[in-house]
Amino acid sequence: MTPAAQLRHLMQADRIVIAPGVYDGLSARIAAAAGFSALYCSGGAVARSTGVPDLGLLSMTEVLARLREVVDASSLPVIADADTGYGNAVNVVRTVREFERVGAAAIHLEDQVSPKKCGHYAGQELISAEEMVQKLRAALDARRDMLIIARTDARGRAGLDEALRRARLYAETGVDLVFVEAPVSREEIATIAREVPAPLLINMFEGGRTPLMPADELSRLGYRVMIVPSDLQRAAIKAMQVVAAALVRDGSSAAVRDQLASFAEREEVVDLESWTNLEARYAHG
Repeated sequence: MTPAAQLRHLMQADRIVIAPGVYDGLSARIAAAAGFSALYCSGGAVARSTGVPDLGLLSMTEVLARLREVVDASSLPVIADADTGYGNAVNVVRTVREFERVGAAAIHLEDQVSPKKCGHYAGQELISAEEMVQKLRAALDARRDMLIIARTDARGRAGLDEALRRARLYAETGVDLVFVEAPVSREEIATIAREVPAPLLINMFEGGRTPLMPADELSRLGYRVMIVPSDLQRAAIKAMQVVAAALVRDGSSAAVRDQLASFAEREEVVDLESWTNLEARYAHG
């Protein structure tokens, strides 16, 4: 099956699809080995991995390079963050073609003014709902098979009623999923599920504006996909800080060796064995 067909198949199951946020080939391989059925190439995580915040600072070319790593690292379908589509409706056409060419199963497009901001920061600016509808129409016309996800950031800027109005309007375009970013209560999460007549995606991560809810409960409400954009990266940040502090303090990582992957575990993650077998297969003589 194509990546998009894989994702559609997963969405037909009774259980919600949980897609952890990844940002390079290594994080993608770790998530795939853990047993997830899909991955989320998080724009925020990709940005932070380059040392900058999630403020729309990276170009499409930079994001595509990371997406290519993620797609190549496993056989799982990848949902990709395409921010605002990197411009107007015409830019969206090229964005869709490029993301699909790299192998994304789905992308989400948001209704913020470019450059965008993380949906859990303050100060987002919105384009008009009418302009966003045209961008979504352009995306649907340009895609061959890839799923198109409409995201609205209106909750933080304009309130829940406006977010719901936009979500319903975007659903009418025929997008595959609708994503209302940053609801602030369990009641709002339930209201979105009740009021938006489309398959729904939700963002769940520790410490954001949205309260955490169990995946099974979200599934019963009708949500089909749950992304967890930053938790793996935040775990990696914390682990690196711990080891860096030990190295500065002690001159070695001996005190935290139990928190390090072993040499063998490190090489297993990147599948050294298959590359060694290839080397032997094509060796001279």
